[in-house]
Amino acid sequence: MSAVTTWGLVVESTVGTGERKHTEAQVVAHVEGTRGEALAELERRARAHVPTHPLSHRRRRLLRDGDGFLLVVDGAWHSFITRFTVAELLEDSAAPAAPEPVGRTPSEPEPVAETAPPAPPRPTAEQLAERDEDGVPVLPSWLGRRDLS
Repeated sequence: MSAVTTWGLVVESTVGTGERKHTEAQVVAHVEGTRGEALAELERRARAHVPTHPLSHRRRRLLRDGDGFLLVVDGAWHSFITRFTVAELLEDSAAPAAPEPVGRTPSEPEPVAETAPPAPPRPTAEQLAERDEDGVPVLPSWLGRRDLS
């Protein structure tokens, strides 16, 4: 069984004004699947993104940049950027740990499981990206994950 790749969708935005203007980053979502599927979801989010600054903008430009996108919004006095990046998740200290087998000593062989029922089908990237009118995902991101049962 091949491992599914998990991709982090990272958004870096310009926040604040004047001398307090700086960039903040956050992982806004995780996508399991191919890099192409993750980039498609990232592009969807970049196109729909409405930055906090500037309050009124004169020009909005979305550019593709390597593994992501760059949104440049020109305000009356300054330009503000938002960078959208897709990156492979290699480690997550907050991820649930794999459960330890109970009642076996290290020298005992792994018990052979009887035929397990097939796992439910994984939702598609489009199904996971679907949001209700409040922006809440219609399907939870953990739905169909085999490592959570």
